[in-house]
Amino acid sequence: MKSSRLVFLVVFTLISFAAQASAQTKVLFLGNSITKHGPKADIDWKGNWGMAASAEDKDYVHLVTKGLTEKAGTAPQVMVKNIADFERAYADYDVAAKLKEAIDFHADLIILAIGENVPALKLPEEKQKLQAGVTTLLNAVKGERKPVILVRSCFWANAAKDEVLQQACTAVGGIYVNISTLGKDESNYARSERPYKHAGVANHPGDKGMAAIAAALVKAVP
Repeated sequence: MKSSRLVFLVVFTLISFAAQASAQTKVLFLGNSITKHGPKADIDWKGNWGMAASAEDKDYVHLVTKGLTEKAGTAPQVMVKNIADFERAYADYDVAAKLKEAIDFHADLIILAIGENVPALKLPEEKQKLQAGVTTLLNAVKGERKPVILVRSCFWANAAKDEVLQQACTAVGGIYVNISTLGKDESNYARSERPYKHAGVANHPGDKGMAAIAAALVKAVP
């Protein structure tokens, strides 16, 4: 009888601890303008959220956060970083210095959503450098812990870039989320939902595209 009670107490404690850990989840989003972009008058963008959602709560970051909250019953702590500068200079990017805050955040869930701003990969050496850069970045924010890592493919599908992202994801034991079909559907673009003065903004995902990205990411979380 005592043995059964002890087993019950141990199991109950583990379940309670797991529930508590789930409630304290920290989520780190690393991306580009699709993840977050501040107001920029010269391109007629007034938001301070993922371009080009119509409102903050309709970008994929906030939709993913909402989905995780519904799963866990508690809202996670969230950190959002635009690392478009990494995309454009991945070979010489000082991860330790530029992402210190993200590294020190000690996220339990890391979502990497980049690639769109990476210059075309024309040579094998360029693909190798990008893979090395992305792997280094993920290992840095991962640290010695074992967080869940999701790496999203490009919204504007690109075979060379997506292959590299998947390889880097595999190297760190992450989960690759392929959204390559979304960019093939015109209705996922912001320009299909409302007019924009700037073609670059219009080429970003709209509310429907953001919702689709979010759904794919939430579904991939173990």
